Amino acid sequence: MTKTDAQQDVLRARLAELPEDFAYFADVYESDLRPVLEAREAERKNALDSAKKNSVIGIAIVAIAAVIGFGVIKVGAVGIIGIIIGFIVAGWGYPKVNEIAKQTKEFLITPIAERLGLSYNSGASLKAEELLIQSRELKVVPGWDRKEVSDEFVGERNGVPFEFFEAHLEEKRTTRTSNGRTQTTWVTVFRGQCWVIEAPKTFHGTTRVSRDSGWFNALGAIGNRFSRAKLEDPVFEKAFEVYTTDQVESRYLLTPDVMETFLELERQFKGGKFRATFDGNRIYAAIEGGDLFEGGGMFSRIDDPERVGDLLTDIATVFHLVDVLGKK
Repeated sequence: MTKTDAQQDVLRARLAELPEDFAYFADVYESDLRPVLEAREAERKNALDSAKKNSVIGIAIVAIAAVIGFGVIKVGAVGIIGIIIGFIVAGWGYPKVNEIAKQTKEFLITPIAERLGLSYNSGASLKAEELLIQSRELKVVPGWDRKEVSDEFVGERNGVPFEFFEAHLEEKRTTRTSNGRTQTTWVTVFRGQCWVIEAPKTFHGTTRVSRDSGWFNALGAIGNRFSRAKLEDPVFEKAFEVYTTDQVESRYLLTPDVMETFLELERQFKGGKFRATFDGNRIYAAIEGGDLFEGGGMFSRIDDPERVGDLLTDIATVFHLVDVLGKK
């Protein structure tokens, strides 16, 4: 079996676990992605080899500077300067490797997203910023003092318009120490994924879903207009806290397959505190979890088909929630 055949087998095995409309990406990888990735892999390897050589030289400079500066001539300043130079040399070259890895991520995601009818932005558009603010107003994410929004996807899935992005939200906290000084720290209050899905109909009321009612209480999300929803399935009623302004509509929205999808996402993200709000003509959802769409680091091969498999798996995860909620 050739290397190419082995790569194809690896990717086809990954694609077999994804929706059927992902299957053709094995051919896309072979015809469009692999040739360019192999060239990028050669660049990464050369840059990494150069960075490793610099590391060896830098470590040698540190050792020699320490011996001469502190042992032979006993001039500490000489030793310190030499050590600093050594560390600079040791780290020289790794920024280039990181840049190649970053460029490769965008190179991979952009054409794959386009084939799926999506536009990709490694940062975030003004629209994503606006949707994040709306998500905060609807108590899907907490407030923040500092934010970072990334990996934005915009498009449609089976005719359902949606937007997806990742967000890292931090709160500034100031405390006073025992000696009377103030100390400022930044605390992460949310790191995860956000969806805004266009609903096929306008909702009459507002329905909020969370695994923990404490989340609503903390954000002041349970007002006088809301009452605890009475779901048809007691299993899901135990799993989620649901508050609504329209009891009939909430039961129509939160069918067992929808709730099972919510639970499935939590399992996938290892207990990610899923929450969602159905309001107006949109569904706002968020889950706490690690970053998606990373596809390996600078020490892993760029042309590894597992990178493509990981990326497609992440996109399929995004699509799954849209597929389920878009049925309504």
